[in-house]
Parts: sequence; C-alpha cells; structure tokens
Amino acid sequence: MRGVLMLLAGLYAIIWPGEALTVLVLAGGILLVIDGALGLWSLTFGGGKSGNYWFDVVSNALSLILGILILISPFLATIFTVTFLSTLVGIAALVVGIMQIWVIVRERESYARIWPVVLSGISYILLGLVFLFSPLLSASIGVIFGGVLLVFFAFGLFGWAWRLYQRSKAA
Repeated sequence: MRGVLMLLAGLYAIIWPGEALTVLVLAGGILLVIDGALGLWSLTFGGGKSGNYWFDVVSNALSLILGILILISPFLATIFTVTFLSTLVGIAALVVGIMQIWVIVRERESYARIWPVVLSGISYILLGLVFLFSPLLSASIGVIFGGVLLVFFAFGLFGWAWRLYQRSKAA
C-alpha cells in the first residue's frame, strides 16, 4: 500500500509540480509547526538540556514561525507568495548552516570528527543560497526531483513486497 501511495505521489509531483508544490508547502508548514512546538516544549518541560541551548531555542523558534507563515499563506496569497516563502526558507537554511558551523568549530574539542557537521552546515548554506537566488525554479525542480525519488522508492517497496510474498509461499 505504501508503494502504491508513493508511486501515485511521485507521478503527481512529476506531472503537476506546481500543484504538488502547494501540497508540499502546506505539509511542510504543518511539519515545521509540529517540530518547532515540540522542540520548544521539550526544551521547556523535557528536562534534558543540550550544550547548545540557545541554538536549539533559535532553530525551534524559526521552525515554528516559518511553519505558521507557510500555513497562513493560502489566505494571504497576494502577500505571501512562493517566492517569499522560498526566500524565508533560504534565510532559515543560511542561519542554520552558519550556526551549525559556528557551534561545531567552537566546541570541536568535544567531538571526534567535526567534518560531517561542517559539511552539513555548508550544504545548508548552499541550499539557502539556491533558494535565495532562484526560488521558483529551485522549488519546482525540488518537487520534480522528489517525485522521481518517490517513484524509485515505490519500485523498491514493490520489489521488497514481492520478495516477502515469495518467501511466504516457500515456507
């Protein structure tokens, strides 16, 4: 069932990237609100604290604010366009990338290897720059690329389901 849903979603994204982008933006807004709210809740009531408290507060607050802006954008379509939202995503990615690099370099003694986190920060910065300089194109290409990945994953799930079916017949 997951494979069929992935295949349909992937084909939808490939054939109608604009409409799929709208659905993805709304789903992404929901996920950002949930992630930001749960992150802030866990910092407040969760008991466990990381060594990067303010980094966690800022990233969760940005996630929450960005999610709310995305969710209200259908009602304010003339004000909040995909370009504006892509610019916000680009700025958020830049901030997160810079903060990741700054924190890991500052606390490099605590880590065996810092290069994976530095590469992650650099990739966030590059993603942010792409979204800032080419927002509509990057969003459409991202949707189509995501659709292609969904189709590949769907066929992978079909193969896995077929192998499980064959094993159950042999047993």
